[in-house]
Amino acid sequence: MAACADTDYVLAKLAWMREQRIWPNGLRYLWTDAFGVILLVSLYRELHEDKYFAEAEWVVTEVQRVLGRPRGIRIGEEPDRDGQYFHYLAMWIYALAMLGKHDPRYRQKGIDLVQQIHDPFLMPGHGVVWKMKEDLSGPYPGFGLGALDAFDGYVSYRLLDEDALFREIAEMRVLVERSAPELVITQDLGIGMMLWMTHFFPAEPWARIQQPRCLAILDRMWREEGYFCREPYLPDTKIAFSNYGVSVGLQAVDAMPQRVQRLNRFFESYCSGDEYDYAAITHVMACSAHFPGVLIT
Repeated sequence: MAACADTDYVLAKLAWMREQRIWPNGLRYLWTDAFGVILLVSLYRELHEDKYFAEAEWVVTEVQRVLGRPRGIRIGEEPDRDGQYFHYLAMWIYALAMLGKHDPRYRQKGIDLVQQIHDPFLMPGHGVVWKMKEDLSGPYPGFGLGALDAFDGYVSYRLLDEDALFREIAEMRVLVERSAPELVITQDLGIGMMLWMTHFFPAEPWARIQQPRCLAILDRMWREEGYFCREPYLPDTKIAFSNYGVSVGLQAVDAMPQRVQRLNRFFESYCSGDEYDYAAITHVMACSAHFPGVLIT
């Protein structure tokens, strides 16, 4: 199955989000902004209209203005979104890499960001800290190492610039190769993102281990109503934005095409009854699921 490319859906959704001031003219949140920039670059490449690239550049400028710090980028604009998440930064680095294919200034921005954050987040030979204090002076209280963070860094660094980031990639590779054989992911979005990462380097040992393992666990999480549950032990818990992340991952590895279509339809009419019904993350991730674009090589 080819990846979805429903640009009409995406354009309508973007128009609605702008009208509702949800995105890109809402509050900044690094994860959502990363996927949004990737979406705009994808539209630029698909439709050959400069306005989408210009809007992607505007988002990058706004993220730096609102969330940028002397080292790294804050999680989000709202008061409770302080600190820095490595996996958000890694996704942002991927977004800069996609922009950098068209303007090398953005590749350099990504390299500069890696050189700001890599050493503070890395515990050599042990892992990558999941969340750091906002000034990167130390781990955020109560948070340890991230299970997927070394993979996030390894993939995003390599796709940005393998030569300029040779040392940083090598340090992440050690962690990836050490943890992949025993790592079992059971959270829906984590599985989706791991599947997505494996499609870039499918022949590497870590990807050959993780891809079938993730697909097998995901198969147990499918519910015939049309969604993947949050965890195998939470059969009734469903989250729209994380299912959309699963959709992207499955499209990246060309698996479960009928389930991809069904979950994309299911969440169009699903209401959670909480703040996520209007949250930018839900709707930007929906666009990514309907049109992965440059998320998939």
